[in-house]
Amino acid sequence: MRLKTPCAAPRRPGLALVLAGLFLLVALAARADRVTPRKEIAHLLGTIAAADCRFIRNGKTYDAQAAHEHIRKKYEYLQSRIRSAEDFIRYAATRSSMSGEPYRVACGDRVLPCADWLRAELARFRRLAGKADENL
Repeated sequence: MRLKTPCAAPRRPGLALVLAGLFLLVALAARADRVTPRKEIAHLLGTIAAADCRFIRNGKTYDAQAAHEHIRKKYEYLQSRIRSAEDFIRYAATRSSMSGEPYRVACGDRVLPCADWLRAELARFRRLAGKADENL
C-alpha cells in the first residue's frame, strides 16, 4: 500500500506530452527559418538578375537578365546533380558546358570569374543570415 504525503504534487502525465509537443513546434519553427540550399540558390539567382554588371559567356557580353535566364535554365537542367549552393556555382555558373570557357562578370572596371563573384556573395549572404539568427 502506498501512502500519500501531503507535499507530493499530483502527477499529470498529459503535461509532459504537451511540453514535448511545444518543444517540437518551437524546434520545427526554428528549422523553417534556417537558410536552406534552395534559399541560397534563389538568392544567388536574384543577385545575378539584379546586378548592375555585364556577364561574359563565350566571348559575348550579356546583361543581367539574359545571364539570369541562361543560368536559371542551366540550373533547372542540372538540378538532380545540385545539392548545395556550391554545387550550383560549380555546375551551373562557372563555365560554358559547350566550350569550357569560364563565365566572367564585369562590374564597373572590374572583371572577375563569375564563380568567384558568386562565392563571395554566398559568403556575404551566409554571414548576414548568421547574424540574423543571433538576433532571434
